[in-house]
Amino acid sequence: MALNQPAWCTPALLKVLLGLLALCLAGYILGPPLYWHSMEGLAAVSRSTSAAAASSSSCPACVCDCSSQPLLSIPHGLNNISFSDCSKHDPDMSEDTEKNFAELLTEELKLREAEALENQQRADMALLEAKKITSQYLKEADKCNSGMETCEEAREKAEAALAAQKKLTAMWLQRARQKGWKEGVAKSRAGSQGNVQAV
Repeated sequence: MALNQPAWCTPALLKVLLGLLALCLAGYILGPPLYWHSMEGLAAVSRSTSAAAASSSSCPACVCDCSSQPLLSIPHGLNNISFSDCSKHDPDMSEDTEKNFAELLTEELKLREAEALENQQRADMALLEAKKITSQYLKEADKCNSGMETCEEAREKAEAALAAQKKLTAMWLQRARQKGWKEGVAKSRAGSQGNVQAV
């Protein structure tokens, strides 16, 4: 034992306190779920016992022959559930119900088929319209392409004609210079000839 340790702080007492703390913590964590599960189990047991008691205390099960009893003369002890059970076992009524259900399903299928056909027709119309617009755009694009080709050919011809004209001009300038023609002299001569003609 240490010198400064109090007398109440023994290892056995610490173990007991830690054990109690662990039990409290486990109860805090596991307590609510266990409580609710046990309450649900008790409720289920009480429901089954009360249902068994009610079934044993109620009147004996009736033989349900709906064809022999008129619909309006229901015995006092029967409730609506037993009356609906009688109508469930009626083969004519179940056949009518099945026929009505089949007719409703058939009508629903016909309506959906008509709606699908209408949607298909709309889609086909939209597709035809899109094809028309596409072919129109393709025609316009072909016109543009042919126009561009024509313009390109004309430009190439004009460039070739311009190049030939430049060659011809250069050749005539070269010949004129070889014959002694000078550009400044020719301009002054042309100007003086214009003055003489004006006088």
